[in-house]
Amino acid sequence: MICLYCDSKSSKVVDSRDISKGIRRRRECLKCSKRFTTYETIQTKTIIVTKTDGRNEEFDEEKIWSSLNKACAKRPVSNRSLSKIILDIESEIDRSGKSEVSSKKIGQIIMDGLEKLDRVSYIRFASVYREFENIETFRKEIDTLLSEKNKN
Repeated sequence: MICLYCDSKSSKVVDSRDISKGIRRRRECLKCSKRFTTYETIQTKTIIVTKTDGRNEEFDEEKIWSSLNKACAKRPVSNRSLSKIILDIESEIDRSGKSEVSSKKIGQIIMDGLEKLDRVSYIRFASVYREFENIETFRKEIDTLLSEKNKN
């Protein structure tokens, strides 16, 4: 690893910690003794998302974060819980062994996670994802949620 301060190629690892997608390493340069942090992540295969209109695009975690943040705006939902939903998506893709996944599958995993997490966020996401066209559609979805709660 090249030192950021003196360009020396010799350093030692002072501390290593696992992070969500790899390893964080704290290093010390053996020449100038300054410390810096590096991150090592696993390089995964490229995942292609097949949209409902037939288009294909690369899996973009930022798009999912954006839609989850909109659905959960001003709700008591932690970023850790949202990260879990994204990890569930990635785990499901990994388990399938395929390099393509449908946007419907991703949307369903998100909805399953949100339904368990926060029902208001679930309804917000579902209204966009399922393209609710009128108030009756909202009512049906809310009634379904309420009847499921009463069963449990």
